[in-house]
Order: sequence, then structure tokens, then C-alpha cells
Amino acid sequence: MARVRRCAHFVPGASEKMLNKALATEADALVLDLEDAVTPENKDSAREVICSWLRDVDFGPHERMVRINPIDTPWFRADMEATMVDPPDSYLVPKVSGADDVRLVDRVVSQLEAQHGHEPGSVKLVVLGTETARGFQNIADIPCVPRVDALSWGAEDLSAALGARRNRGPDGKYLPVFEHARTACLISASAAGVQPLDTVFTDVTDPDGLRRDCLDGAWVGFTGKISIHPSQIDVINEVFTPSAEDVARARALLAELEVQQAAGRMAFRFEGQMVDVPHFTQARRILTLAEALAARGS
Repeated sequence: MARVRRCAHFVPGASEKMLNKALATEADALVLDLEDAVTPENKDSAREVICSWLRDVDFGPHERMVRINPIDTPWFRADMEATMVDPPDSYLVPKVSGADDVRLVDRVVSQLEAQHGHEPGSVKLVVLGTETARGFQNIADIPCVPRVDALSWGAEDLSAALGARRNRGPDGKYLPVFEHARTACLISASAAGVQPLDTVFTDVTDPDGLRRDCLDGAWVGFTGKISIHPSQIDVINEVFTPSAEDVARARALLAELEVQQAAGRMAFRFEGQMVDVPHFTQARRILTLAEALAARGS
């Protein structure tokens, strides 16, 4: 597992104060935002600040991710050309309509990697796949280049694109079209072998709702989530980190598998349940993540 990305945390508006707070958190990735958190008249100055961060700031264990402006805006090329001088680890690519948009970003990054002498393919793409109706429609094709290593989705922008009055019902659960978008993101990411990264939980005053939302995502297969407030980071990390019990059970299961395999069995009873290949796959995933976190001291 090259990248651990349980929590990707937005740092809005090229704010030095927000960056300093974010650097002191346990977020795995810091998303330096050039898009929605920055007004049009401040795009150029924000870009300069973020370039200085990429050049001068020690991010420690945090992944440096930049959310660029969409490809159909006047700021896209400037964002790419400026930030690729001292490149981030990854870009968060918003409001894509399909694979052609992703291929365009990939070509631009490849050209700038070559121009500045950076290792080819070293800068990754995290793509927001459902912020437009066309993106939602084409989400299966969006992880179309090797540079894409995560796929996420966006309920708020999709709401605006559809003209929806709300995206959650009175019980806090996503309404059907938005649950469908979440599911489509998960399936597309899993089919492509990239990380499924769940979208934001917007109510920063509701930690219990955040926890339920994280659990809903984790239970079906998401391996991380985007946060918009520092208070959300610890909850997200806790849910998407294997517990000591999970790790111990995974180790015990794989140890028992070795014993059973030697006797010619690949399906057997373990802790009162019948287990076979899917359970072994999940156990290996748990141990891979636990080992990656241990290796970086998290």
C-alpha cells in the first residue's frame, strides 16, 4: 500500500492559519484548495501562496494534495503550470464529465513532469466523479489512466447540478439518487483497483452523524473520507483504522488458513462461522493497512 489515505482534509483559501492547524492534525492528506474556497478575484494570489507552501513548507507525513480548478475554467492551466514547478503528491480533480477530461489532466501533468524533470507518473490524481450529471453518468470510465489512484464523489455539487432541494432525508440518510452516486463511485473505484474515498459530511456540529456516515461508508467498502473541519479528522481516522481486535482476528484467521490449507481445505469453520477466500482477502487488506500505518508511526 503506497498511500494511506484515511482522511483527506481540506485547507481552505490559502490560509496560513488553517495550514498551521492542519499540519498539527493526524490527517493523512492535506487538500490545498484552489477551487471552491477561493473567490475569483483571489485565485492568482491563492495560487502563489500554495506554490510557496509546496516549495518551502515541511508537510511531514501528510500527503500534499492540491484541488485545482475545473478544466473548463480560465484558471486550470495556470494552476497546473504553477504548482508543477514544485509538485504536490497528488491533485484533486473536480467536476469532470468523463474519461476525456481525466486524460487531458493526465497529459498536462505528464508534459509538466517532463518539462521540470520530475519522475514520470509520480504525481497522482484523485478524481471527483459525480459532481456533474455527465460525470455521474460516465463514472465507470473515469479511472482511465494509471495516474488515477483514488475516486471520490460529491453530493453537494451533484445536488446543484440536478436542481435537488436536498440530498438527505429527514433521517439523515442519502436520498436514493445520491446513495446511487455513492454506490457507483465505490463500484467504479473497486473495479479499477483504486481507492474509494467517501465524500464530505457537511454538518460540522454533528459528530454522531459523522460517525454514522463514516461507518456506513466503511461497512460497504470505502477506505477513507474527505473532511472539511479539523474536528472531523479524529473520528474519520478512528473509523477507517483497523481496531486491535480486527488486526488480531485477521492474523488468527490467516494463521488458521495455513493449517487448513496444509490439510487440503480452503473453507473451514472459524470462530463459529464458515470462512473461505473472500474472508481471507479481507483479512489481508486489514493487515496491509495496519502494517502501513505502523510503518509510518500512526
